Amino acid sequence: MRRCGYCDKSIVSKNAQARFCSDKCRNYARLRRLRNPIPEELTSRARWLRRTASKVPLTVAGSPASSTDESTWSTFEEARASSAGVGLGFALGDGIACIDLDHVIHNGKIDPRALALIESVDHFYIEESPSGDGIHVWLTAGPPDGRNKYALENGLRIEWYEHSRYITVTGKKIEL
Repeated sequence: MRRCGYCDKSIVSKNAQARFCSDKCRNYARLRRLRNPIPEELTSRARWLRRTASKVPLTVAGSPASSTDESTWSTFEEARASSAGVGLGFALGDGIACIDLDHVIHNGKIDPRALALIESVDHFYIEESPSGDGIHVWLTAGPPDGRNKYALENGLRIEWYEHSRYITVTGKKIEL
């Protein structure tokens, strides 16, 4: 049985491709996507945390959380609805990796070396980091050697993680 992509009710329709039970649900789902630039690759996974201003991970209840203990994680909706801490975080793993590039936005422009790196990887989402001068590049492939990677390449400080870490999430999408 198929279920509505917005309200989760059963769909009974002549159209076998229908994803929503009504036009109302289709419109609400579209508005949700417009208000939330964070892609489904992330929001569909229950790997969400809250965080403090100093980037310490918290549960949605406000107690300490861990990037390696899934019992402290929540769904995106639960994390977004929580008022604990000051923002969101995502526990990497389950096929999701992130490249963290610090200090690569200067006077509103992205460092050309960072642009070259971003263009060289198959990413699905790019956002501004909490500092305002860094970038998070979200992708489904881990570092080339399969381990968490910290490096200085072409003069850029690169942190590339695929597990056992969490990354802050701002929702400040960057379009290249």
